This record gives sequence, structure tokens and C-alpha cells, in this order.
Amino acid sequence: MGTFDSRAFRDTMGQFATGVVIVAGTEDGALVGFAAQSLVSLSLDPPLVAICPARTSTSWPRIRARRSFCINVLAQDQQAVSDAFAQAGRSADMPWHTNGHGAPILDGAIAWVDCELVAEHDAGDHTIAVGSPREFRILRPDATPLIYLRGEYGLGPEVAP
Repeated sequence: MGTFDSRAFRDTMGQFATGVVIVAGTEDGALVGFAAQSLVSLSLDPPLVAICPARTSTSWPRIRARRSFCINVLAQDQQAVSDAFAQAGRSADMPWHTNGHGAPILDGAIAWVDCELVAEHDAGDHTIAVGSPREFRILRPDATPLIYLRGEYGLGPEVAP
């Protein structure tokens, strides 16, 4: 077998459209989070979700320390929110509020899922973090989700409906 072509693998995997979420937590009352495409509804019985933060993430260790996180599903009109959270080592400054557990909910999100961290598994250059949902809400049921495909936001002209 020849040398593994990381770029070709990334391009191939980029053919799969994903939604964009912000995984958020708090640290000393401040918002901490990162943009992610790796969200999966893992199990219904018991209810579990999984996210996959990069091992190089500076935000995940800070979120992990509280053993909880909130997944904020972004809308198509929130690309700037995703961009703000995609900058490593920087805190995004935007409006947010908390639920009864103190989970950070971003203003304008389509939906959110407040989770307790129940397991972590090493997986190459990422970690698989498994959360047990404590509370969740749909806030904007008619909003179009923010999609990421082929290294760009949106569906692109060749696959637009």
C-alpha cells in the first residue's frame, strides 16, 4: 500500500454535508466553546449524544472540567457565530443566556441540548465525548440549519435545491 493521502481523504469525507454546532460551556461565568461538525445522536435508550473535539482544542479541557456541555445547533444566518468559535484560543463575544443547569445557550440557535459528560474515548487526533442529555429545546423550528460541505458553508450551486 502506498502513502496515505490525507488531503484526498479529507476531500472525500468533505462530500458528506454536515450541520454546524457550537459546543459550549462556562468557566468562571464566561462563555467557552468551539465550532464542530461532529455531532451524532448516539442512542435513544439510554439517550446519548457524541461530539468529537480535537485533541488540540484549547476549549474542550475547560468545558470538560465542569463535566457538562451544551450543544447549540446553528442556523443558516449564524455563519459569523461559527467563524467566531472556530478561532483557536479565542473566546467568542456574543449574546447568550443559561438554562436551569447553567448551560450556555446562544441567542439565535435553532435548538440546544444540555448534556452531562458520561464518557470519553481516545480516537486518533480527536476525542469521542459522550453526553447524556439533561434538557433540550427547539427554539426556531422553521429556521434552516447552517450546513458545511466541501470545505464551505452552504450547499453550493451544484447541489442547491
